[in-house]
Amino acid sequence: MSEPLTSLVPRPALVLPASDGFPLDLTTALDATPELAEVAIWLRGTLGPAVGCPFPPGPGGIRLRVDPALPVEGYAVDIRPAGVDLHGGSAAGVFYGVQTLRQLLPPATLRRARVGHGPWTLPGGRIEDAPRFGWRGVMLDVARHFMPVADVLRLIDLIAFHKLNVLHLHLTDDQGWRLEVPGWPRLTSVGAWRPATMLGSRQHERYDTRPHGGFYSDDDLREIVAFAAARHVTVVPEVDMPGHMQAAIAAYPELGNGYAGPVRSSWGISRHVLNLGPAALDFCFAVLDHLCDLFPGELIGIGGDECPVDEWQDSPIAQARIRDEGLAAPERLQSWFTARLAGHLAERGRRVFGWDEILAGGAPPGAVIAAWRGAGPAAHAARAGHTVVSCPDTSVYLDYRQSDDPAEPTPVGTRLTLADVYAFDPVPSGLTPEQAALILGGQANLWTEHMESARRVDYQAFPRLCAFAETVWGPAERDFAAFSSRLPVHLSRLDALGVNYRPPTGPRPWDGRPDAPGHPRTVEDRLAELREMTADLDQAPA
Repeated sequence: MSEPLTSLVPRPALVLPASDGFPLDLTTALDATPELAEVAIWLRGTLGPAVGCPFPPGPGGIRLRVDPALPVEGYAVDIRPAGVDLHGGSAAGVFYGVQTLRQLLPPATLRRARVGHGPWTLPGGRIEDAPRFGWRGVMLDVARHFMPVADVLRLIDLIAFHKLNVLHLHLTDDQGWRLEVPGWPRLTSVGAWRPATMLGSRQHERYDTRPHGGFYSDDDLREIVAFAAARHVTVVPEVDMPGHMQAAIAAYPELGNGYAGPVRSSWGISRHVLNLGPAALDFCFAVLDHLCDLFPGELIGIGGDECPVDEWQDSPIAQARIRDEGLAAPERLQSWFTARLAGHLAERGRRVFGWDEILAGGAPPGAVIAAWRGAGPAAHAARAGHTVVSCPDTSVYLDYRQSDDPAEPTPVGTRLTLADVYAFDPVPSGLTPEQAALILGGQANLWTEHMESARRVDYQAFPRLCAFAETVWGPAERDFAAFSSRLPVHLSRLDALGVNYRPPTGPRPWDGRPDAPGHPRTVEDRLAELREMTADLDQAPA
């Protein structure tokens, strides 16, 4: 039994079917060179139990090789009765080729234990493939609702299955602080816990009465990083600053501007921000140093979004900083702060990764911009010479509602259907070839105000994340009808993987959240709001 070569998601660049395939049995060997030892270990542990094949080392059978002539993340696989030859431009390319082999087998082989007796046969043919973009990301917000380590690892497996390669981990916000920092114990004893949680959109002012929280130990985060690395996923951590800091200020009021209260229970933007005095700056440096110790990637997320300046108008500490640095106004304080963070990270050989608000006042050289406020900021950042990750809320915010059906759980934001996500292109129109080359790729964002569990994350993410995976892997020219024809088979794969995806027919009765009402928006209203929100970019250096 096997699946046709034409049923793959994301769709490969070249598929040449052949008549005879390669059967798997107890004697099927796995021949991998030393640099592919980790891929071989992963394949044996993932595929072996479901198909009943131990894949002993030896010649013949499935042969894994690195071929530097191929694109770094590209692969080519030939399946013939005599065996399988899988070459990749690197270990990552070979890994993606192995993910393709998994999809070529029946969905039952994606389970963790054997539920059928086969025979299992890989269909014959040749596949050549490589991604269009180097950044194929997913952001997971674990601050609004804490996700246990096991749930994070499971999501990493799912995004790797779809050949996505970045997990942007949003670790802190007003509603919770999720990592330990040496010397700052109250961040987790106080800042990781809020007294209640808002139910539904903030307009309704509904709350439960249960404390919510949690945090990751250093070893938890090391495990997440190592687990992801084995699946060629880079984890980019984010600690949002100087705004979205109420949880930290609740733990250490001296970091703020007079606020002495709990971690925020409501959604929305808190006006309680860091005072940016010497102690607050030292705190930020300590946080960044610890992130550098835990996360080996080049980029460290510093947030930088949605930072009100209200408190800086009256704060003696903030006003002293403004005077000492010769800044023209409180609005200039954040760009000064971002430059200090960038300089500190540069000393550790790292670069700033921040939301597009850091463009106001001029983003630091070398910063990578996560452009989220519509398509405009991505174009602006590229024209200013910055590298960019496109993640506009109007296309890839997967917390937004999936239809106009009132039964959608907590319907918020503009409607983003499967077709809408599939139509996303990370490269804005109107860029020169040189500017377009600065677009690293795209990212789908999972903000979890209304995702209280992994089951709810599944519902919001899939199958829209399948469509997103194809937009960042494959060519700009795509066919939604063809994707839709492949989707039923792929949904069977998600069934086998235990994913609580949204059915194409719409929400089921038990998907609803009548206790957590939403606040749907029209596209026209959101675009008008975005024009107002991004007016600051008109004055930003280009």
